[in-house]
Amino acid sequence: MADRRILVVANRTLCERPLLDELHRRERMGRVSFHMLVPASHPHGTWTDYGAREEAQERLADITQMLAGDGIIATGEVVDANPVYGVGDVLRREAFDEIIVSTLPHGVSAWLANNVVRRMRAFGLPLTHVVATHETADL
Repeated sequence: MADRRILVVANRTLCERPLLDELHRRERMGRVSFHMLVPASHPHGTWTDYGAREEAQERLADITQMLAGDGIIATGEVVDANPVYGVGDVLRREAFDEIIVSTLPHGVSAWLANNVVRRMRAFGLPLTHVVATHETADL
C-alpha cells in the first residue's frame, strides 16, 4: 500500500489531545506521512509579523518533537496568517491525499467564524475537521 500524504492545518490547537489522537489513529491505520501547516496568525493585542512567525515556528517544533517521540515523522512549515491561502500555496507545489484541519470550538474559533473549513473543502480533497475541547479554548 502506498503512503498516504496528509496535510495537517492547525494553530493554537496544534499540540492538543484531539488532534494528536487523530494523528495517532491515522498512523495506526497504515503507512502515512504528515505535513504540518502552522499559519503565522496575528494574536490579539500588540504583535509583529516576526513575533507571529516565531510563535508559529515554536508550535511547529513542539508538535514535530512530540510526534517523533511517538515514532511518527512529520514535516512542516509556517505559512501565511490566512490558513486557506497557506493551504492553497502548498497544494500548488505538492500533492496530498487529504486535509486535516483542527480548530477551537464554535463561538471561540476565528477560523470557524470565517468559514475556513468550508473554504478548504473547495480544494477537492477529503477533509477531516477536528475540534478542540472547551478546555483548550481557555488558552
